[in-house]
Amino acid sequence: MRFFYKIMRFFWKIRFPVLPKLVEGVIFLLFNSRIAANVIIGKDTFFAYQGLSVVLVSGTIIGDNCSIGLRCSTIRIHPFKEVPKIGNNVWCGPNSIIAGPVIIEDDVIIAASAYVNKSVPKGAIVAGCPAKIIGWRKDLPYNIEDNPKYKEGIADYLTT
Repeated sequence: MRFFYKIMRFFWKIRFPVLPKLVEGVIFLLFNSRIAANVIIGKDTFFAYQGLSVVLVSGTIIGDNCSIGLRCSTIRIHPFKEVPKIGNNVWCGPNSIIAGPVIIEDDVIIAASAYVNKSVPKGAIVAGCPAKIIGWRKDLPYNIEDNPKYKEGIADYLTT
């Protein structure tokens, strides 16, 4: 998807009106994703599963070295005209929704299925619907970018 995004962005920058819409349609057909030509995606940003089912509203800004999960979305909340701005080194879990004129600062972790409708300070870990701060990235015993796979076995069973 990154390849198609770069092509779409190139034609949008040189103000060629038809080709960005055509490439946007190709992205939709191949990846079931909607990414507008004026979305800014930073360097080394990674989309899980090639960005399958990702929806980024027009004008969204994503910083460098971010990880965007499956079915992650940014949306506009009316009557605001501003859209989400995501900082650098942000990890967005699958099914997360970032809504409205919010700023996600650097080094933030957004848990799976979180609904973020307020700005998030640097280094926070947020989860829930609506999202709340549940911890801080500096307190993690590992680096999330390394994608550690060192534990064997399965998770514990639920208990009553």
